[in-house]
Amino acid sequence: MIEVKYFFVRHLLSIPIFIGSWTALQSGLAVHFALAGLLSIGTYAISNQLIKMVQSRIIVSKFGLTFTEYRHIKLQLKEAKIKLKQLNGYYLKVRSIRAFKQLFEMNNLSKRIFQIVKTNPSKFYQVESFFYAHLDTAVELTSKYTLLVSQPVKALDVQIALQDTRDTLLELNQVMEKDLRQVLSSDIEHLKMELDFAKISLKKHETPLLLKGELQDDRKSTG
Repeated sequence: MIEVKYFFVRHLLSIPIFIGSWTALQSGLAVHFALAGLLSIGTYAISNQLIKMVQSRIIVSKFGLTFTEYRHIKLQLKEAKIKLKQLNGYYLKVRSIRAFKQLFEMNNLSKRIFQIVKTNPSKFYQVESFFYAHLDTAVELTSKYTLLVSQPVKALDVQIALQDTRDTLLELNQVMEKDLRQVLSSDIEHLKMELDFAKISLKKHETPLLLKGELQDDRKSTG
């Protein structure tokens, strides 16, 4: 989401630079129309890249990352997006409601982890195993399962292989649930701290209940 926002900001800032440079080259320097256009396009591209560099610096500073780490995380997210598309493509290949439900849960968990890390790249390090192993395993096993289930042969060994794959995918779903809890753990801990702080603040500002007709000064004088 933040990259989409920065994309529009980057181009909105670059467009006036493009127009201004073209106008300056034609009106001020009397450069030929076509050449002025080419130079202005070059100015637009350079300004776009410079703004992008500044935006990247803002992002890595915000999340406490280095440029190398940020580029690596972006690459992992790009690869994960391709794998998520592969998982989505298996919906029409499963043959049972149970398998469809299992695939739906796996996709849902994977997408939630992906979106959380995309929004906050620093969380990548809380769930590296998901990107390096679990998502790959999910795609590979689902691919093999859909291949087996589509075969006309219903021999015992095929049925056993299908059941084993279903069981393994179920275990993988449970592993992904742990991945999701792991990536949310810091947010949950932060929320608990905020709730504790809010409760303490409320107690400090809490006023004692007064009886009907009783004033706060009356209670003080009685005390």
